Amino acid sequence: MQPLSRTERRALADTLETTDPEAPTLCEGWTARDLAAHVVVRERRPDSAIGLLVPQLRGYGESVRRAYAAKPYEQLIALIRSGPPPLSPLAIPAIDRLANGVELFVHHEDVRRGAGDTTPRALSDEAEAELWRHLRRAKLLLRRAPCGVVLRRPDGAMITARSDDPVVTVTGRPSELTLFAFGRQAAADVAYDGDPQAIERLRRASFAL
Repeated sequence: MQPLSRTERRALADTLETTDPEAPTLCEGWTARDLAAHVVVRERRPDSAIGLLVPQLRGYGESVRRAYAAKPYEQLIALIRSGPPPLSPLAIPAIDRLANGVELFVHHEDVRRGAGDTTPRALSDEAEAELWRHLRRAKLLLRRAPCGVVLRRPDGAMITARSDDPVVTVTGRPSELTLFAFGRQAAADVAYDGDPQAIERLRRASFAL
């Protein structure tokens, strides 16, 4: 079985090829072209992330991304499809699986659903299992949620993502729970159970990237 990072890279590139570069995405203010540039810069220009450590240089990363967004759309797609350059840490298979699987899945859905295809994809059992394993870090993603959060698979398996009262249980396939945990609540095919006011706050909260 191929890792999620590899299958989603190919799927994202395929989807971008059939998507208008100016189509909207789930990343507010970003078109498909903008998102493609972000993926390329993340893998090929690690210096652009310095703004995460030095707030005064936050604009530098955005300027790098905009420069890449000005490149031909087909070139950006080809760079995504080819993957990180050989000397990049992300080219190491173990790091690729850890850092890129969820990232590429979420951004693939950003493109698909932002452009209007809101139907959840039928992922393999292996892909869903890999996404569920990654959801173990949901405590970090949901640390700013306005209430307690329990993530629940349809088979009943659960992850307590945030301990607090009141608690809202969010149920869905791991792929849809991943979108929820990454702040794509409006696009995620999930069900909520708990205090109605807490559910409404959670639906509207801005708690993740």
